[in-house]
Amino acid sequence: MKYDIVIIGSGLGGLECGYILSKKGLKVCVLERANLLGGCLQSFHRGNCLFDTGFHYVGGLDEGQSLNRLFKYFNLMNLDWVKMDNNFDDVCINGKTYPFVSGHDNFRETLSSYFPHQKENLKAYTNFLQNVGIHTFDSFKPRSENDFYSSSLFAQSAHEFLNNTISDPVLKDVLAGTSLKMELSEQLPLYVFAQINDSYIQGAWRLQGGGFQIAESLANSIIEMGGEVRKNSAVTRIIETNGKITSVEINNNESVDCSWVISNAHPIHTLSLIPEESIIRKLYRNRINRMENTFGVFTANIKLKSGSVKYKNKNLYAYHNADLWKYTEGKTDRALVSFYCPKNDDSCDCLDILTPMNWNEVEAWSDKPIGKRGEDYVAMKNKKTGECIKLVSQYIPELEEAVERAYTSTPLSYRNYTNTANGSAYGVRKDFNSPMLTILPAKTPIPNLLMTGQNLNLHGVLGVSMTSFFTCAEIVGMDTLIKDLDINE
Repeated sequence: MKYDIVIIGSGLGGLECGYILSKKGLKVCVLERANLLGGCLQSFHRGNCLFDTGFHYVGGLDEGQSLNRLFKYFNLMNLDWVKMDNNFDDVCINGKTYPFVSGHDNFRETLSSYFPHQKENLKAYTNFLQNVGIHTFDSFKPRSENDFYSSSLFAQSAHEFLNNTISDPVLKDVLAGTSLKMELSEQLPLYVFAQINDSYIQGAWRLQGGGFQIAESLANSIIEMGGEVRKNSAVTRIIETNGKITSVEINNNESVDCSWVISNAHPIHTLSLIPEESIIRKLYRNRINRMENTFGVFTANIKLKSGSVKYKNKNLYAYHNADLWKYTEGKTDRALVSFYCPKNDDSCDCLDILTPMNWNEVEAWSDKPIGKRGEDYVAMKNKKTGECIKLVSQYIPELEEAVERAYTSTPLSYRNYTNTANGSAYGVRKDFNSPMLTILPAKTPIPNLLMTGQNLNLHGVLGVSMTSFFTCAEIVGMDTLIKDLDINE
């Protein structure tokens, strides 16, 4: 059978592209190399706990907000979404806790009570973020001189913006304190920082029952619309004839014909599937292969003793004497704590602790198979888990005695289960100094080969969802998608 579209990878971007194009009447086949769908949306059971691998919370799901509009399109608003508390995040720095509150005015006023001398600066900060959120869908529309994005927010630094807007050094750290959900560095483009942080200030939400439900819902919709979703189907070669893709090879033994290929895989992996003698020039290959990736993440999935820790309908970002803008390799001085929605009462059965971890910290074990990396690897993970628990226990004192069991993952786990380069948590590292080199378009030198996912425009659920529309627009046109989303008002 020949398909209109073959999609490589069933991560969020791949499945969303499959949904969009199936809805447009095209014959779609999504190919996933693993036996589970979803990429970083995968969930897994350990005992009576369901843990997520990459999904923790989203912003902007209230009526009329950006992600709400996108998720309505994808028929995802019928999932069991749980609104987080008005105080949705706590930033804890050197023993002090600062609340992040939903709503731009509330956010500003709450932090102004801690930093009264920064009230006007906080007003400027929140006004800017709100303006970015209001103009989220401007990037879907044709450019003009008055376009909000003509200033190229990707070419500005988040670090410089905070320095220019906020004069109090502690407040600067506080405002950057929830940025473990991106790689906080002096190279971080302002757009990435602003768009992600604004979406959560709009309103924060958890999903009862695991992020895999998003992948499952999208896959089921694709199948219902006449498409196919195939597991255990690794694309081993992309076949080009006369400058165009004509088919893909699956598991080294099956050929599938197609008119278009969309790759949700990392760009480096995508190019590795294309023979050197293709029309892709060496210059382009070198550019892709030289791209740096963001840090990975060490995660301790914690099963708690029954009734030992009260559920918090918010997240906690814990820091200890940390320079927030610089990650010191091997040092556990920052962590994100995410609670899982309880099933019955106000006690918490399980939670996640996440902290950055570079590839260099695990590379020594990278050529060893899962489960056979040796006692030194296990010892490293146990040590890291203990450090995470100790850090978080400064703010949740009962935690140390409450841990029943810890299950851990490293960048090696992300590489093995999601096929991300170097186990990167947020894909290709974006750099405001060179946005044209680090922010990839969906188009490739092969006219019917496109890319999608977090390595292009913006990572996270909102960023990947927007990018899926940019990718599909190359096939069906943006005008028709704008009409579907009703964003031209």
